[in-house]
Amino acid sequence: MALRPYWKGYLKLSLVTCPVAMTPATSESEKVRFHTLNRATGNRVLSQYVDSVTGKPVKDDNEAKGYSRGENDYVILTEDDLDAVALDTVKTIDIHKFVPADSIEWVYLEKPHYLMPDDPVGEEAFAVIRDAMASDKVVGVSTLVIGRRERAVVLEPRGEGIVLWTLRFGDEVRPEESYFEDVDEKADPELVPLVQQLIRQKTEKWSPDMASDPIQKSLLKIIAQKKKALKPAKKSAKGKEAPAPNNVVNIMDALKKSLQAEMKGKKAS
Repeated sequence: MALRPYWKGYLKLSLVTCPVAMTPATSESEKVRFHTLNRATGNRVLSQYVDSVTGKPVKDDNEAKGYSRGENDYVILTEDDLDAVALDTVKTIDIHKFVPADSIEWVYLEKPHYLMPDDPVGEEAFAVIRDAMASDKVVGVSTLVIGRRERAVVLEPRGEGIVLWTLRFGDEVRPEESYFEDVDEKADPELVPLVQQLIRQKTEKWSPDMASDPIQKSLLKIIAQKKKALKPAKKSAKGKEAPAPNNVVNIMDALKKSLQAEMKGKKAS
């Protein structure tokens, strides 16, 4: 079942315009979330804004955005001030350029959204833009205001729809060269084939189960146990601690043992 779109507007390319709706492609609603409670009473603890000088709670009507220009010195902006700088990109995704689909580095991709037509009349225009990008193997570059902040976005044709990715700003991305420049070690040519063989034995078809959250499952299990008011299981007696492994190993021997273990595991299965 499709979720209700959280943004509606228009997709525009030159003189071609069509109404569209956008929904986040990912969700965290299934994650286990906790409320902060008062242990003594079991009641929820509520948070509120408090004046840092008077210590008194601040009413919603008195809250304002402030830009610091010095210590304890702020320029106050009201909701009207913020609304006055609203841009056209609040409701329109105007594709102003295209780039090769494989030219945007992965580190710039931030969050994916599904973009789909929001009116039967505009489906043809949407399909034409989508299929033209797919044929030329390009993605569209545009801007969009999300949460009063204009973000650079790319539009990637995907199946019958378009995936819109928000992009990180250039100053948010740390250049990889700064971290990899001191890595001068070259791989031993005799070891590479062994690693390749090990990789092939461990290669499988991708499944979303590979990205499951074991902590989430454990939390749900604990919550289910507490719901049933079960007594916690008795802890088993602790055995002797295993000696710390020796990290100085022969890579060639380790790879050979790994390959042998993989082969035995496949024969047994």
